[in-house]
Amino acid sequence: MTTWIRCHWKEEDVWFFFELDGNGQVTRQIELQGPELIPIAAASLAEWLEAQATGRLADYESEFGLTAQIPISEWQGHSPEALTPMAFEDAWVAARRDIVLRRTSLPMAPERSGRRSSESSL
Repeated sequence: MTTWIRCHWKEEDVWFFFELDGNGQVTRQIELQGPELIPIAAASLAEWLEAQATGRLADYESEFGLTAQIPISEWQGHSPEALTPMAFEDAWVAARRDIVLRRTSLPMAPERSGRRSSESSL
């Protein structure tokens, strides 16, 4: 049975949202940081495994992060709060959207022409 929970890590001010399978293994994970709840990860175990199999793991992890590798039953020092499936899904969609938008809206590095910017108008 799938369950959804969230936990807060006070030291880093990060909210962790987890989707867990019946064995307590994390299948999807969201990390939101700070008072603005900035998405820093929104990873899927299935996508991670596919990226690993196709040689794109570094790209996937740099964009979406990764999921916890050990089952929740082995964790210590967390106080999970239950989430509804809809609450998790809403957070998932928003986090993925923001991560993709942030990646696609990064400014392009200026071309290196060999001249300093002050010389370009000469």
